[in-house]
Amino acid sequence: MTLIMLTGCSEPTIQKLEGPVQGTTYHISYWSESPVDTKDIKSGIENEFAVIDKLLSNYRTDSTIEIFNSVENTGSQEVGGEIVSLVKIAQIVNRASQGCYDLTIKPLFDLWGFRGDTPTIPTDSTLLNTLKKIGMEKLEVVDETHLRKKQADLKVDLSSIAQGYSVERIGKVLTQKGITHYLVEIGGELKTNGYKPGLQPWRIAVERPLPEERTMHKIVTMPKDAPMAVMTSGTYRHYFDDHGQRYSHILDARNGRPVIHNLVSVTVLLGDPSIADAWSTALLCLGQKDGMTAANAAKIPALFIELQGAELIESRSDALNTLTTLTIH
Repeated sequence: MTLIMLTGCSEPTIQKLEGPVQGTTYHISYWSESPVDTKDIKSGIENEFAVIDKLLSNYRTDSTIEIFNSVENTGSQEVGGEIVSLVKIAQIVNRASQGCYDLTIKPLFDLWGFRGDTPTIPTDSTLLNTLKKIGMEKLEVVDETHLRKKQADLKVDLSSIAQGYSVERIGKVLTQKGITHYLVEIGGELKTNGYKPGLQPWRIAVERPLPEERTMHKIVTMPKDAPMAVMTSGTYRHYFDDHGQRYSHILDARNGRPVIHNLVSVTVLLGDPSIADAWSTALLCLGQKDGMTAANAAKIPALFIELQGAELIESRSDALNTLTTLTIH
């Protein structure tokens, strides 16, 4: 058993864990005022990632969500409370975004080639046929553990909410291990709880949303007395160019096409990472004008960044302007 021994006369040190996961990487920083078993913590985190992967991965045929996708009928299917809870969040965000955000968008990702190595531009007729397979209204919550497809060939993709959910689950593992001060980050999506040694707040860098740059754009000073998630969606990371036109991986489920507006990044700051993750994608899908309207209506704290020419233009939702528990500078 490996223990971090902390004495009253020395300041605790931050412990760090990192590694590959979910096609990206994770980084965890934590500390405790009492002895903790570091090997047990690492093992618990790795086990939790394995459970999440078996549940939500669209890349393995034996995951719960892919088994659900593969069964092409309209009967009730058991998927468990975790997936049902995520679908319920997605239903709310789907309605708030007038259908722009949609978990059933998987056939469109496949059509545009964003799941593989060779993105392609589909024909209008192929796109229209694929759109017939899309629609959150075709996915029904039967009860707390069952879903039903109203259309047998419906496919669900949870990637727009899965990283937020994973961040929350890993945070819960740390809490169960007696850790109350941590920062959990997966693929740039993160959550903090508590503070650093010496009562110092966690400070988070928000990336400058341009494809050729990986530099700091903003610093978020996180609250010390409440959990907070920072979830960012951007059009600048995953895209392809064709004949002078840029095609983002952010697809509007209403027309089946990549978004073409000037909004390049949305950062949502909420206590619940799953909700924040879904909203950041939805607001980016909507664009600055409609996204701001939706964020203000739902009281979502959000930072919007548009690219106008060579200039980055920021705007903040009403809820972010009135959020006093953190600072962005």
